[in-house]
Amino acid sequence: MRRRKAVKRQLTPDVKYNSELVARLINTIMSKGKKSTAQHIVYSAFDIVKTKKKELEPLEVFLQALENVKPRLEVKSRRVGGATYQVPIEIDTERQVALALRWLKDFSRSKKGQPMKDALASELLDAFENTGSSVKKKEDTHKMAQANKAFAHYRW
Repeated sequence: MRRRKAVKRQLTPDVKYNSELVARLINTIMSKGKKSTAQHIVYSAFDIVKTKKKELEPLEVFLQALENVKPRLEVKSRRVGGATYQVPIEIDTERQVALALRWLKDFSRSKKGQPMKDALASELLDAFENTGSSVKKKEDTHKMAQANKAFAHYRW
């Protein structure tokens, strides 16, 4: 038996949109403790989204993009009698959001040759329209889980 579960701390909503999810995005993008830089990147990206999608609020675009990137299933390695199986498992909502935010950040960072705010804005818009790298990552994760459906009985 493992020790006790880690206590989840309440996150203070961000100042501009009063949303906990935006605060989580800022925290995910933040590196080396530079929160103000991360805030600047996120808010600038939201401004770019606003100019490109005039009829929608940037927060709506972000929430829809997050919904399109969130994976429902993933595979976990499970060792049974010397063989390792990729067992598909359902993901709880907290991890779904964490993975989606991480993928958005990672694929934005990997877009070289453009500022982070532009890369993040383009990744959010792509995810909003159900295209782009982070949505592809979700679909690949689902395909892996689907392909290994036969080992679902090894779930624990």
